[in-house]
Amino acid sequence: MLVRDIMQTEVSTISPFASLKDALRKMKNLDVKALVVDKQHPHDAYGIITYTSILKAIYAEDGDIDLLNVYDVAVKPAITISADVEVKYAARMMVNFNIKRLLVVENNQLIGIISMTDIIESLFNEIGE
Repeated sequence: MLVRDIMQTEVSTISPFASLKDALRKMKNLDVKALVVDKQHPHDAYGIITYTSILKAIYAEDGDIDLLNVYDVAVKPAITISADVEVKYAARMMVNFNIKRLLVVENNQLIGIISMTDIIESLFNEIGE
């Protein structure tokens, strides 16, 4: 099975210049735990902002996040993978890098995201057949 077979193609993005509160609001409204941070030019890298990175910022700033922007908190560059790679390698990367999501790119363009939940759900579907 390939990453392409189980990745999510609808990916929520946000500008690196958005406020952290805007990011939290967008995550809540979309019911997602991560947002992809947009590239600023064609040769830039994507970033990612997650609940974990926001929680770390809240802790570091003693709860005062009013002046923080997404670029202050996001992980950049985000770790990426090709859609044409076997899912087992995506799982291996997640374990090795201790992360829950990988951005799926093709020619440095975002085409999806794969999470450990996607991988586990695909296994559930396999054993349920």
